[in-house]
Amino acid sequence: MQSKNLYIATFGCQMNVNDSERIVTMLQELGYRTTEHLREGDLVLFNTCTVRGGAEDKVHQHLANLKSLKKKRPGTLIGIAGCVAQQEGDRLLADYPWLDLVVGTHNLHLLPEMVREAEAGRRRSETDFLENDTRLDLFPAIAGYRKVSAFVTVMQGCDNFCSYCIVPYVRGREISRRFDEILREVRELASQGVREVVLLGQNVNSYGMKGEGEPPFSELVREVARVPEVARIRFVTSHPKDMSPELIACFGDIPKLCGALHLPAQSGNNRILAAMNRGYSRERYLETVRALRAVRPDIKFTGDMIVGFPAETEAEFEETLSLMEEVRYFDLFSFVYSPRPGTKAAELADDLSKEVKLERLDRLQKLQSIHSRVHNESYTGTIQQVLVEGPAKREGQVMGRCDSGRIVNLAGSPELIGCLVNVRIVEGYANSLLGELL
Repeated sequence: MQSKNLYIATFGCQMNVNDSERIVTMLQELGYRTTEHLREGDLVLFNTCTVRGGAEDKVHQHLANLKSLKKKRPGTLIGIAGCVAQQEGDRLLADYPWLDLVVGTHNLHLLPEMVREAEAGRRRSETDFLENDTRLDLFPAIAGYRKVSAFVTVMQGCDNFCSYCIVPYVRGREISRRFDEILREVRELASQGVREVVLLGQNVNSYGMKGEGEPPFSELVREVARVPEVARIRFVTSHPKDMSPELIACFGDIPKLCGALHLPAQSGNNRILAAMNRGYSRERYLETVRALRAVRPDIKFTGDMIVGFPAETEAEFEETLSLMEEVRYFDLFSFVYSPRPGTKAAELADDLSKEVKLERLDRLQKLQSIHSRVHNESYTGTIQQVLVEGPAKREGQVMGRCDSGRIVNLAGSPELIGCLVNVRIVEGYANSLLGELL
């Protein structure tokens, strides 16, 4: 079979990263091998995100820019997958005549067939939702996995309908994958050398809560920890309202479960949280943080914050800053609110100026940079266990992550990849640590 080049660019969340890994596996059967250079691609594919307006705008700009590539190389196939594809469907084929295929979030299993048709000159869009559990069986495991850390999807979709969020409309309703199939995939990955498993879902800790007959998420975490070759477990993304006492207890008595948790608050003000339809109050969120710290005092929190939600007052924004002071996030993803078509919040009057929103975002990010720097500097002189993942950017160094997930660079040979090693931290930087092997 003649080898062809696949250039795939991934935007958005870890779920998209995992989908892209599966896409690469599926297209290998058609002779495609990945390339890092767009203009070498026989197939150029964008796996997209529509959670924020900026991410969606980037995708449209990329698609517009590919008109000239198609003109110079008519045989190049251009495709779009993921959430933008799901949201816009056939309109993309109409808006971009040089686009060959559009594949939505529930239809990745159709991609090999669609690529074959595109190679034969037929354009196609597939964005139907599959609402039963067969959708979790339709794309294959990732073949020949060669990384130390691997994502394992345990559930898909979202039933929360936060007023600002497009995810339920582009990913569908919540559905949990079968317990035994998850464990089978974990064991297979472990047999290929994977040492860290990241359990993945839009609301990962609501696994098993929708009556599918599967055990609760806390039991899944405990079973994954019993796989001998798995050295570390992480999970993303957790919804604060679904942090059960049983799951909180896992952080206290499962050594393999890393002391790092992504727990998005989105706001520190109760009126805004209610308008966002988040399902918890500021007080309940902080109670969850305290409960987690009681069982794992060194746990590190990351989160998400939205600045400038419609009608947010200065006092309400100040409550978000005060929540940050209480939690002291390790890292924080922060954004100016952008209305998403079809969501409830898009119907709200928004009288905040762009200047006010950007000024608030700047204040929030400056506060977070102080917190992150303090966290990083506190590592200096400590001994950390690091899972080495691969070569670092600097020659002669390897990189890995400590329990919190922070990147550590250290002098060492590639033979260390896949090993848990003890490292003394000698310096903390803005986004990484420098260590020395003990």
